[in-house]
Amino acid sequence: MNTIARSASSGIRAIEVINRQRRERLDRGSVARLARAVLDRTGRADATLTVIFIRDRLMRELNRQYRALDKPTDVLSFAYHEGSDFSEPANEHHLGDVVISVETAAAYARATGLTFSREIEHLVIHGTLHLAGYDHETDDGQMEKLERKLRKELLR
Repeated sequence: MNTIARSASSGIRAIEVINRQRRERLDRGSVARLARAVLDRTGRADATLTVIFIRDRLMRELNRQYRALDKPTDVLSFAYHEGSDFSEPANEHHLGDVVISVETAAAYARATGLTFSREIEHLVIHGTLHLAGYDHETDDGQMEKLERKLRKELLR
């Protein structure tokens, strides 16, 4: 399944959501709106990104290729312009891709007592923050604090 949903805030730049799996049902419009809200609240209202949902097999390949970890993970963020001076006008505002494995997300949701939808929301916020320039591995807790704040503000 290759379903695409787009959402834009006030006609501003669209968030693209691509579903390449059939295991779990997803509300692509809600995912797009949440990613847009995170970008808006982090001062990146001019930016766009893509959220892609996949299965564990492909996520394992991506994790092995880009992080040298031979196992699936829940979310990976691929920044398009990180460490480069690339600025092609048509793409300069596109931050990159948030890739989410629905199988790993479902397993984490069960393990933590969250619904699948809530786990997806957490992963969308987390991945979007990475593309907006935050890094929980190097920022002395700044991203984690912002992530908690955004969860309180944006999730019902």
